[in-house]
Amino acid sequence: MPFFFFFLKKVDKPLLYLTTTCHSFSTEEFLQCLQSKTSTNNLSQLLYFPNTTSYSSILTSTVSNTRFTTPQTPKPLLIFTPSHESHVQASVLCCKYYGLSLRVRSGGHDFEGLSFHSLENRPFIILDFINFQSVNVDVKHSTALVEVGATMGDVYYHIAKQTTTLGFPAGSCPTVGVGGHISGGGVGTLARKYGVAADNVLDVRLVDVHGRILDKDSMGEDLFWAVRGGGAASFGVVLSLKLRLIPVPQTVTVFRITKSLEDGAIDIIDKWQHVAHDLSEDLFIGTVIQTLSNGSKGAEVIFSGLYLGRSYKALEMMNSSFPELGVGVKDLKEMSWIQSVMSFGFYPVDSPLEILTDRSLQPKVNFKAKSDYAVNLLPRAALNILWDSLLQVEAASISFEPYGGKMAKIPEFQIPFPHRKGSLFSILYVVAWGSDSGAEEAEKNLNWIRNLYDQMNPYVSQNPRGAYLNYRDLDLGRNEGRNRLID
Repeated sequence: MPFFFFFLKKVDKPLLYLTTTCHSFSTEEFLQCLQSKTSTNNLSQLLYFPNTTSYSSILTSTVSNTRFTTPQTPKPLLIFTPSHESHVQASVLCCKYYGLSLRVRSGGHDFEGLSFHSLENRPFIILDFINFQSVNVDVKHSTALVEVGATMGDVYYHIAKQTTTLGFPAGSCPTVGVGGHISGGGVGTLARKYGVAADNVLDVRLVDVHGRILDKDSMGEDLFWAVRGGGAASFGVVLSLKLRLIPVPQTVTVFRITKSLEDGAIDIIDKWQHVAHDLSEDLFIGTVIQTLSNGSKGAEVIFSGLYLGRSYKALEMMNSSFPELGVGVKDLKEMSWIQSVMSFGFYPVDSPLEILTDRSLQPKVNFKAKSDYAVNLLPRAALNILWDSLLQVEAASISFEPYGGKMAKIPEFQIPFPHRKGSLFSILYVVAWGSDSGAEEAEKNLNWIRNLYDQMNPYVSQNPRGAYLNYRDLDLGRNEGRNRLID
């Protein structure tokens, strides 16, 4: 299984940086502070200190990028796994009192690990939402109330258990945490039809810097705007989200086509970029160029399609708009929408629904990612740069995700997700290497992706050069790791 597909839509909630007067810290006094601000007894059962037996396993349990699990990676003073909203309020207030940074973690997929480690010498704690996983689906009103510690797989699972005619437009990796993914945008296979996940958030419940619990009505229009696509942990600690569910047909169609250089892969990619953003909103075709999965030198391109309807209609559309791909009857597979979720998550489509809730399937590998937006068609020179670059490394991928459709109709100022009209497709560059590799191998791969990014500069969006918040990239500026809330 090509693991690069798992890296397409991963993010978690980063840092709540609380500036206030500092007081000397001790674990006993911090526990007393927490206890004084909540009526819950035995809070110590929810706290994991470095000398706690399970501290290390809790710390690394949801870490996806193992670059940040080395002995040199800064560790938290403690990990707090709240089980009640008042615990979150207490943690914010006590972190302010002691001048601590607060790292907020839902799924642990943050590309740069900001949800579980620090870029500074400043002491910090982790607020891990593993106990906030409830998903309540209201089929009658087409909504779902979701706690931020749930994964997108949990959301998809609970929707599918209740109905076959509703879905939600978000990313394709089931182990991604809801809180970070949706608050940063949330792009998936339904974006061309219904927008990003954040476009479909009806309400947000969060704890602000003063320890107050706010919702849409009490937080005000500006804050409600900001936390839907702007990275909510810059503004508070989200507790739950109310989501608008969207209609999906009983039957959808999926296809996956692989092309090699000998098949004319670069010509087909070129045609894809001309048509993918301009197709019917019911048709999504994503493209991934990747190193060969058998370990030999070379590259291949995989086109993955989802059509919201029957296969004969999908075939008609492909033959009319994109015959160069050569999709035939045998390539088209009809299935339910939830089975298409499994397919794009690289799970067997006949798996039981419960596989979507299995957090042990989270990928773990060393990787570095960067992103771009294409606002003009890429010239052949740029496509050749991308293809040839993959011949220089062992394991890497370059993913194109088409926009257009609904994405081009939503104003760029509706929420703080600006990549709308004019964005043809997003580009995600990923390079990975083994956890047992040394510093030299890591440096080689980091240099590769940074050099590729530099080479692509003339061909992508400019002034500013765009990037997707959920594909966090600290090369763009170290200040991205210091989201501040000033008291």
